[in-house]
Amino acid sequence: MKRIRDYGVEIGRLKTGERNKITDVEGVTVGHRTLRDQNCQTGVTAILPHQGNVFKEKLVASSHVINGFGKTMGTIQMQELGTLETPIVLTNTLSIGTAADTLIQYMLEDNPEIGRSTGTVNPIVGECNDMFLNDIRAQYVQKHHVQSALRQTGKDFDEGCVGAGTGMLCYSLQGGIGSASRLIELEHGTYTMGVLVLTNFGSLSDLRVDGKPVGRELADHITASNEERDKGSVMVIAATDLPVTERQLNRIIKRSVTGLSRTGSVITTGSGEVVIGFSTATKIPHEKTGELLSATFIHEEEIDEAFRAIGEATEEAVLNSLIAATPVIGRDGNVRPTLTELLEKHSVALT
Repeated sequence: MKRIRDYGVEIGRLKTGERNKITDVEGVTVGHRTLRDQNCQTGVTAILPHQGNVFKEKLVASSHVINGFGKTMGTIQMQELGTLETPIVLTNTLSIGTAADTLIQYMLEDNPEIGRSTGTVNPIVGECNDMFLNDIRAQYVQKHHVQSALRQTGKDFDEGCVGAGTGMLCYSLQGGIGSASRLIELEHGTYTMGVLVLTNFGSLSDLRVDGKPVGRELADHITASNEERDKGSVMVIAATDLPVTERQLNRIIKRSVTGLSRTGSVITTGSGEVVIGFSTATKIPHEKTGELLSATFIHEEEIDEAFRAIGEATEEAVLNSLIAATPVIGRDGNVRPTLTELLEKHSVALT
């Protein structure tokens, strides 16, 4: 599977992690369940924030809405309490109910106290609309598909038209799942910022690769009907081991918009851009201990490196979702070209 760096494109100036994926953050794993069969072009992607019991060991977390034409579950409580207590599940718009039901069941299995001796649980689910390539009304995603994604996660995972990204479009081309990471080097240590995106937004003529207006050149080679009006969405999942407060984390994830914009997004009215971020640096116990809790966090003067890191990682993750995408013949024979197909066919260089 090729990625954008295989074409000589190196985004930004910060170093990447070992895999250049969200899973460079220790403890984070990703799993997919891909459903591809004629009119069925959809799936599920699950992100585990750490390998313990997330309900009993919560993480500092935050969400940010860049444009609200999207549907998520759990972000209201996340904003109020500043914590994450479940894995994160991504799927198509009309499957968020199935995803939430399954995620709740997944959490109940390991936490018998939920709904008995303690409160309930706050599942985090995000979506994009894959209706052009997928018969979204058929609601193909079932509970066992979500369970499969949750139970089979790993450090290495595919990008492009897989999992929740199977039927997604990005810049009028095949989109899907993309990921990237950056190292944040500070005086007291080196930390990692990892990003995973589910891309389903943008018009081809706006696409830019490391500042080069590649989309404008490619748009000359496709018919007007093949350039979709920008009315999709993007989910940005950001993970880091940087010690931060919930307020600092929220400031950081807001800067993901710089990465989206550098690829050409203008954040149109019909496009939902939602960011969810968490830090693994501090685990917050579910049960009170009777003692004061303590946490470390960076000085505000150090936060600019994190701003840069999330922007670079988001930009590269979007481009990886495009480069890794493979051809899909979807609902009613609907198709979109891939970026690699257009580059090769019309001898367009990215650098």
